[in-house]
Amino acid sequence: MIQHPAYPVEPWCLRETELHLGVLAQSESLFALSNGHIGWRGNLDEGEPYGLPGSYLNGVYESHPLPYAEAGYGYPEAGQTVINVTNAKLIRLLVDDQPFDVRYGEVRSHERLLDFRTGLLQRHVEWLSRGRRGVRVRSTRLVSLVQRSVAAISYEVEPLDAAVRVVVQSELVANEALPPAGGDPRKSARLEAPLHSVSHACRDARVALLHSTAASGLRIGAAMDHHIVGPPSVQVSAESSPDLGRVTITAALEPGERLQLVKFVAYGWSAIRSDPAVRDQVDAALTAATQTGWSGLVEEQGAYLGDFWDRADVEVDGDPEIQQAVRFSLFHVLQAGARAEGRAIPAKGLTGPGYDGHAFWDTETYVLPVLTYTDPEAVANALRWRHTTLPTATERARQLGLEGAVFPWRTISGAECSGYWPAGTAAFHVGADIADAVVRYVEASGDEAFEREVGLDLLAETARLWRSLGHHDAQGRFRIDGVTGPDEYSAVADNNVYTNLMAQHNLRAAADAAERHPDLAGRLRITAEEVGAWREAATAMFIPYDETLKVHPQAEGFTRHEVWDFAHTSAEQYPLLLHFPYFDLYRKQVVKQADLVLAMHLRGDAFTAEEKARNFNYYEGLTVRDSSLSACTQAVIAAEVGHLGLAYDYLAEAALMDLDDLEHNTRDGLHVAALAGTWIALVAGLAGMRARSGGLSFAPRLPPGITRLAVGVSVQHRRLRVEIEPDATTYQLLRGEPLQLLHDGEPVTVATGNPVLRPTHKVPPSEPPAQPIGRAPLRHRTAG
Repeated sequence: MIQHPAYPVEPWCLRETELHLGVLAQSESLFALSNGHIGWRGNLDEGEPYGLPGSYLNGVYESHPLPYAEAGYGYPEAGQTVINVTNAKLIRLLVDDQPFDVRYGEVRSHERLLDFRTGLLQRHVEWLSRGRRGVRVRSTRLVSLVQRSVAAISYEVEPLDAAVRVVVQSELVANEALPPAGGDPRKSARLEAPLHSVSHACRDARVALLHSTAASGLRIGAAMDHHIVGPPSVQVSAESSPDLGRVTITAALEPGERLQLVKFVAYGWSAIRSDPAVRDQVDAALTAATQTGWSGLVEEQGAYLGDFWDRADVEVDGDPEIQQAVRFSLFHVLQAGARAEGRAIPAKGLTGPGYDGHAFWDTETYVLPVLTYTDPEAVANALRWRHTTLPTATERARQLGLEGAVFPWRTISGAECSGYWPAGTAAFHVGADIADAVVRYVEASGDEAFEREVGLDLLAETARLWRSLGHHDAQGRFRIDGVTGPDEYSAVADNNVYTNLMAQHNLRAAADAAERHPDLAGRLRITAEEVGAWREAATAMFIPYDETLKVHPQAEGFTRHEVWDFAHTSAEQYPLLLHFPYFDLYRKQVVKQADLVLAMHLRGDAFTAEEKARNFNYYEGLTVRDSSLSACTQAVIAAEVGHLGLAYDYLAEAALMDLDDLEHNTRDGLHVAALAGTWIALVAGLAGMRARSGGLSFAPRLPPGITRLAVGVSVQHRRLRVEIEPDATTYQLLRGEPLQLLHDGEPVTVATGNPVLRPTHKVPPSEPPAQPIGRAPLRHRTAG
């Protein structure tokens, strides 16, 4: 889409200069607003036409049975699907009895702009009705990052050149009709009329609706109020019914006159509070919003984002597309997690219903590393949510005959929602991914209170899982058999290298944390014998290696499988999961997404430089990237082993995943992990940043085409800026006590007011490895 002439490349915004209905659904995802609690797709104010309506509250879902042709012990019994809650975005307009609809009459101009610095979505339209009556419409929309339950719209209409009578209908609508889901498993289920009316009320320009869900037992409240300014002819009325609330404003406008309204919206929901309590919560949030006023909400939003960009901005010189894309990505990653507080960060954020609104391990492995160094409070909240689901995870472990906690592969509330156990239940690495996120957050933030309140409990229960799931063989090696790693085209394998290395890290981290907090360890019933068993398992962890090929097999025996017939696989047969049975994928050497390569990123300490280079070359020839999670990781390791041009190509693929709709499913919501991968590819890839115990290290490299890269990170209550140019890298501490780090393995100490310069390593051009036929990334690099 960014290549479409209606989408110019600009550094701080996404602008659409013309409305094209053929990409309307995709643009609704791109222009979505969220704060992690409320999500509004970028639908047109008038509601029609639309690609996919969408208003979401994080954690609001409906349950439904998971059907099985043959039942099996331990299969999850219920699925969970995000539902479209009450739509409060709607503002319909009639001009002399003609509905304002871009499909009729004449659209003289139409522009939308999403400003990453203000968090505002603006729309300007000039339209002539079939009766040749013209109006200019301006709207500005926000979902507050400060007042968690609040959203608002400023709407203004004026005549172009002749007097008009206008009617504005501001609405709350529940149970909107949705288009059919289709057969792609990455889409969501569609539940008909999931909201059941509890009550409705209206007074003056204020309307409230209260609904419940039948199976999940949730109560959802939505309310709106209005501030209206117009000529003396303005009249206002309100009405409500079970699924509709409406405030109608009429006015006769002469040329030069305007009708202006601000629509304040508040949402609330609960699984345990009463109907009156939810109603009162929404009413209180709405009152606070109206007292703040539109200008106050805008000012709060700008201040919040100003602070975020001060600490988190990434500057890219030489490639305007990547510059725009990384800010677009950071903005949406922030929106996904900023105020999620007590809830998951779904794979699509709150931008669409793809994957049924489920959260996966993507959050801990891709999204939280970015937020750890840019918005650490959001990370603490996300991991606290995992901690609240610990009882469900320990119950799941008991059901599977295991100790510790088995966290779900996909979920909304904390219960496993995958009915396909080889990819779901067997993907035990989720526990180690959560543990890794805990360790990273604690080391980067120094938040000892979090480690005591949340961290040790999560580390201990996941370590108990590994000790229970694995076993020592006759050679004394600790094996973890029958698991599924990150690559979903290989399932139920023995000793997946990624899983084993991450479990090893998990076991050691749990032991270390227990010894740091012996009093708490005692309360959690962690004994010295158990800590010793964790360390013993970690030391004896079996990491397979193919001595013949001199590479690590993705899992034990993987390199003995037949290689997939890439030569006879057409471009139309990707993604393979939609055209081939899983049993065939499972027994061949074909990789959906980075798995062994991801292990080399997250556990780089377990591989030599030579092993990384050989492994990378080998797996490049097998990886088809049928997952949006792969490109950023391949970018990181490509940069580390010296293929900077290839790293640049993979960076561009991650950065443009949604802006260019590369997987043809952006209509169902943004790929939040891939968006996070833009930052990862730049900061972990080109800047070479790695977290190490007690600090950070950098190995900066610039590919031809990028002339300067500057990144900001927060670590240990400090703000660090790293500016990379072809000849020199500058480290500047903007806030905090002196910081020790490594530059290309050399110790460096940085203090405020005293920037440190070091040479940027020159990487000679090299011949990159080949990818499967037709699966190479699009060439983005200029040379090298």
